[in-house]
Amino acid sequence: MRAKAEIEVLPSGRERIIVTEIPYMVNKANMIEKTAAFVNEKKIEGISDIRDESDRNGMRIVYEIRKDAIPNVVLNNLYKYTQLQTSFSVNNVALVKGRPETLNLKDMIKHYVNHRHDVIVRRTKYELEEAQKRAHILEGYLIALDNLDEVIKLIRESRDPEIARNGLMEKFKLSEIQAKAILDMRLQRLTGLEREKIIQEYEEIKKLIEYLESILADEALRMKIIKDEMQEIKDRYGDERRTEIIHSAEEFTDEDMIPNEDVVITLSHQGYIKRTLLNEYKTQGRGGVGSKGAGSKDDDFTELLFVAKTHNYLLIFTELGKVYWIKVYRLPEGSKTSKGRAIQNLINIESEDSVRAVINVENLDDADYINNNFLVMCTQKGTIKKTTLEAYSRPRANGINAISINEGDRLLNVKLTNGDNNIIIAARSGRAIRFHESNVRPMGRTAAGVRGIKLKDDKDIVVEMVAITRENANLLVVSEKGYGKRSDIEDYRVTKRGGKGVKTLNVTEKTGELVAIKEVIDSDDLMIINKSGITIRMAVGSLRVMGRATQGVRLIKVNENDSISSVEKVEKIDEIDEEGEVAEERPDNISEEDNNDNSES
Repeated sequence: MRAKAEIEVLPSGRERIIVTEIPYMVNKANMIEKTAAFVNEKKIEGISDIRDESDRNGMRIVYEIRKDAIPNVVLNNLYKYTQLQTSFSVNNVALVKGRPETLNLKDMIKHYVNHRHDVIVRRTKYELEEAQKRAHILEGYLIALDNLDEVIKLIRESRDPEIARNGLMEKFKLSEIQAKAILDMRLQRLTGLEREKIIQEYEEIKKLIEYLESILADEALRMKIIKDEMQEIKDRYGDERRTEIIHSAEEFTDEDMIPNEDVVITLSHQGYIKRTLLNEYKTQGRGGVGSKGAGSKDDDFTELLFVAKTHNYLLIFTELGKVYWIKVYRLPEGSKTSKGRAIQNLINIESEDSVRAVINVENLDDADYINNNFLVMCTQKGTIKKTTLEAYSRPRANGINAISINEGDRLLNVKLTNGDNNIIIAARSGRAIRFHESNVRPMGRTAAGVRGIKLKDDKDIVVEMVAITRENANLLVVSEKGYGKRSDIEDYRVTKRGGKGVKTLNVTEKTGELVAIKEVIDSDDLMIINKSGITIRMAVGSLRVMGRATQGVRLIKVNENDSISSVEKVEKIDEIDEEGEVAEERPDNISEEDNNDNSES
């Protein structure tokens, strides 16, 4: 049995657990004392205070939750370790035809229904017998009333009651019971009104006898009576359960308490991570100034931003080539402006290392899934590597090697593919190469990889890699000073890996160098975060498709000392802006700035 508990959100944003019912026979004071001991022993974490606020109006136990704790996980641990959830063994022994038997639920119901059926049959027989007796007496009354003068004369001429009874039986063919009832009848029943009542009662008795006989003759009718009587008991005495009954507490996990919903996960440059509900971000028009996003210090900014389900697995890849594993719901929850929690407190990442890519995986237990999907990795120096997902399905607490990194290089990005995707790699100089992933053979987990793109010079680096997974997709590129555009992916011809690629952005002093590329469709939204923490969200559909070598249009106003930090596409939702009105698609004060399409083969 499980206590009735709910998570309450205070106006301040803090959360607490309120318990209003506990399982039967559980001592409340003893339960609170043991819970406090578990908290002190750190067997249950995330609780800052426990209060008993019960009064004459009812039970109320309050568990205050720490700001960095996950309330659903705390509640799950309370169920697991305390008497908020109590197990009761049930041994169903009952007498069946006078012999004790151990019954399962189905047998219990069967025998109970048989018992109720037997009760109804015996009860109906008794009621029928009583009704027939009453009908027999009423028939005698009616005979006497029909021959009232003769009955009175016979009684007056009789010397004693026995002679009168025998005379009635002989003259009117009555039974002894009927004759005795007539003699015992009061004089007031001889009036006309009483006569009508006797006739009415006799008619009702005949209908009752007919109904009782139909019950004994029809088993379906008897079963209907059982249902109706049980429903009547339920309506009269039934009320809402005060505690919950579950089959087995051992089958209960953290995920059973946590809804599988979309969240935005952000990771700052200095390693602070959090998850935020997706609907906290509002859609604005292209070119707007944005709203305040993740809170940060002057020397910190949001570096990674992505969307995941709370039940997903996250494979966290670092720039030194290691991979770690964590569940999304294990990340701390925070608002759009909160700082988050240091990732070193969640995974055992080395102090000189930092996170470079995160892969959302629905599960790591399905053999077909992990054997038919691949992880494609790319480094800043243009090296690419492909390995089956199965090789990374069993990470250890201290992480495992994902790729061997050459000196002076670092892991940049990782993508999940199905073995038949096109890969596009873009460099900061504004060039991009497209090739089929079959150009890269699957390698072992610790392999270093092969060349994916040839860079312009030693100062040039790869800014991002995308895997084309959707039909009718475009390639969106964004520069460091807030300019961007969409281009047809078919504008990028398929070549072999290792080439220089073609121009994807006309890099100028006005646009700045290339910082991101994304595979997008019209139904996507785009989220952009500056290093200063300013966030803007816009519909990708508001950007028209342009030539791949153009300068693009302004997506966000960037201050002189600011630049783009992170770009991510998210699922499009209908939102309103902070002033309560639907945001315009393109503000009047932002003009579209295009350059000529200088396509390059």
